[in-house]
Amino acid sequence: MKWLWFLLALIVLGLQYRVWLGSGSLAEINALQREIEQQQAHNAAMAARNYQLEIEVRELQQGTEGFEEKAREEMGMIKRGETFFLYIPEQAQ
Repeated sequence: MKWLWFLLALIVLGLQYRVWLGSGSLAEINALQREIEQQQAHNAAMAARNYQLEIEVRELQQGTEGFEEKAREEMGMIKRGETFFLYIPEQAQ
């Protein structure tokens, strides 16, 4: 009779091992869930970035106003006849 209890205890421990430490364990499932959440956050950030880039491409395709705006913002270009003023605020002391 003792050997039957011992066998049952071994079976229960074996099953518990798989639940807590084996392949598909709770710890592994939790780790994979965290990875999924991180990847979803990354994908959302990339989708927002792609949306902004798509808007920029459409604006550039619609005419020269987009090119002009981009040149002014990124390269500091000015039109003929314009006067460029650069305002540099005083540093707080």
